[in-house]
Amino acid sequence: MALLWFRQDGATRYEVRSAGNARRLYTNGVFHSQYNPRQPVSGSVWDLLMLPAFFAPREVRRVLVLGVGGGAVIRQLNHFLAPQRIVGVELNPVHLEVARRFFGVRAANVSLHEADALRWVRQYRGPPFDLIIDDLFGDADGEPRRVVAADGRWLRRLGRLLAPDGTLVFNFAALAELQACAWFHEETLRRRYPSAFRLTAPQYENAIAALLSRPTPTARLRRQLAAWPDLDPARRSCRLNYRIRRL
Repeated sequence: MALLWFRQDGATRYEVRSAGNARRLYTNGVFHSQYNPRQPVSGSVWDLLMLPAFFAPREVRRVLVLGVGGGAVIRQLNHFLAPQRIVGVELNPVHLEVARRFFGVRAANVSLHEADALRWVRQYRGPPFDLIIDDLFGDADGEPRRVVAADGRWLRRLGRLLAPDGTLVFNFAALAELQACAWFHEETLRRRYPSAFRLTAPQYENAIAALLSRPTPTARLRRQLAAWPDLDPARRSCRLNYRIRRL
């Protein structure tokens, strides 16, 4: 991989690297984002963050992304669905700079906010979102770490920003983190989100949780994906590689 850009900010090192036409963002060696405009589907974990939108793609009009990184999932959502509005919240100003400069996150329907996600969510007073993606990660000793626990308080706060038929998506670094999510332990949350799924991809330990506000079979997702050549696993040219299981 070629090094395109780097910045040393105190103890933090940022790098943007190229792998063919793909761009990758690393912070202290932690892999934060990858996007290739010629191949929006990469077979990586960012595909999984996007996939829950396809349970009901026509209903995804407003999206909130907490933890922008390089903005890969924003680019993917715009490529396939072009929602009316995508709001990205990111604490790290360097990540926002990289998202705009190297990942092309500049579409008119996207607004990026430099803010602490907890405070932003607590203070938000606007229309609800059809899809909320929580990808809030930092790093510790060269390993990714979630910065907000998916406890009952956090899920309820996000739920207040969610449309009645909306979907919550969480990125967990490992299965054990997902299993600690409050959805497993609070009956009120299981009633609020009667359909819940785990998405994984080969070669990644991440476990993505999708919590849906209405009963939904996995067959619905597969039918919707078949409408997009780049997302239809039945096509040999499809790079999408995922597994989905009901929680």
